[in-house]
Amino acid sequence: MTDHATPLILNCRRCGQVTTWQNNPSRPFCSERCKLIDLGAWASEQYTIPLAEAPAHIEAEND
Repeated sequence: MTDHATPLILNCRRCGQVTTWQNNPSRPFCSERCKLIDLGAWASEQYTIPLAEAPAHIEAEND
């Protein structure tokens, strides 16, 4: 169980700066700036989610 009196400390997912989870409207980022930079990276396809290749029998059915 987490002690609610002790703030959760984490590193910003964009710049690595130490920030807190509680009372942070930009979480898991340290600021609105880092939040928007990350969103822009997703929008410009700088980040991708790798896809597993379909098994051969499924690919053959689609041909």
